[in-house]
Amino acid sequence: MLNSYTDHMEVNLQPDLEAKLNQLSVETGRAKDELVQDAMAGYFDELARVREMLDRRYDDIESGRVKPIGGEEFFERLRQREEALLNQQHAPR
Repeated sequence: MLNSYTDHMEVNLQPDLEAKLNQLSVETGRAKDELVQDAMAGYFDELARVREMLDRRYDDIESGRVKPIGGEEFFERLRQREEALLNQQHAPR
């Protein structure tokens, strides 16, 4: 059983975010605390997925399965892909 002081948490929102929460509550007919709990649960789920992905990528690099590239090389490859896509779009049919 939870202690009485941990049963509830007060969250202070910026006025614009509180207005959005109030509007969503009215539009959906759901209680504000339910919406906040859903949002927090989704946030923590996403955070866990990102963390797992980062851990896998780190393991891939550490094991040598993936070779990291530098920032300059990355942006050059990105520029080349964008250029290739633009050339495909403008190629005569």
